[in-house]
Amino acid sequence: MTRVFSGVKPTGHLTLGNYLGAMRRWVEVDQRQADALFCIVDLHALTVEHDPARVRRLSRQAATLLLAAGLDPERCTVFVQSHVDEHARLSYLLECVATDGEMRRMIQYKEKAAREQARGGSVRLSLLTYPVLMAADILAYGTDEVPVGDDQSQHVELTRDLAVRFNQRYGHTFVVPRATHPGVAARVMNLQEPTSKMGKSDDAGPGIVYLLDEPDVVRKKVMRAVTDSGREVVYDRKGRPGVANLLEILAACTGGNPSDLSGVYESYGALKKDTAEAVVEVLRPVQERHKELCADPGYVEGVLRDGAERARAMARPVVDAAYRAIGLLPAASGGAGVDTGAVLNAAR
Repeated sequence: MTRVFSGVKPTGHLTLGNYLGAMRRWVEVDQRQADALFCIVDLHALTVEHDPARVRRLSRQAATLLLAAGLDPERCTVFVQSHVDEHARLSYLLECVATDGEMRRMIQYKEKAAREQARGGSVRLSLLTYPVLMAADILAYGTDEVPVGDDQSQHVELTRDLAVRFNQRYGHTFVVPRATHPGVAARVMNLQEPTSKMGKSDDAGPGIVYLLDEPDVVRKKVMRAVTDSGREVVYDRKGRPGVANLLEILAACTGGNPSDLSGVYESYGALKKDTAEAVVEVLRPVQERHKELCADPGYVEGVLRDGAERARAMARPVVDAAYRAIGLLPAASGGAGVDTGAVLNAAR
């Protein structure tokens, strides 16, 4: 059975973009057709200045929203990254395989480092090296597929390069994963800046629809969305990004096609109104289930505890095999060498 791994970083409240671009696919496709793991990658949230209490709060909220969206602990593994030591253990080994040049070429590092420096802040070393930790997240589980948005493709390519390089130098140890991309609304854009992604780490603003926004707040944000010059509703991502973003959101919420939907509307106002109502209806069951789960925090804690135990059992044999392959002395004496192929099969 194909193994899938994906994660969400607790650096902000989850958005409509997170849901339409990733979470819904996890619920409707990945957990049903694959051996799937979904992780709150809290260690990644430490690469920039942060409030510890807020990271803990957002980690719990993210886990609760993943379950509210429909992830089923009987079908998949939901856990917190820092609860499984193998992520950090493997990350250092992969740092010994990665190069400084590879890290500095990563687009997200360049962008985030530039923003930090513009604010007069210092850039943490972890911001440079976190793509290696991301690779460790994936490779520790013998992952076959990583569902990502377009902006994360470079990280999966790095993961593939590190896996191939490790295997060539030290013997076959890791499955080489591949990126998969959802279709419509793979990258939901900011309603006020339609050439920029609707990111959860952005400052709060009218261009971001959060999963827990009240219906009236959602309607107000969509109705105030930036459109383009002209009056004709045309699907043109480059020429008319504002209208294209609304059409893609509407299509993702209703199961339609953006190009086909563009022929239905004669005004921006009608398009905004239908898009707003479609978003409200898509978020309604998620918000209702979230409220139920918040009333039973012990359930969420139990899911995360059990998920970490399952994840640890999958990752430890693979990471132990990598430690032996790279030349580290086993902690315990005894027996014959490790058959990496058998370990990977057992972990699956």
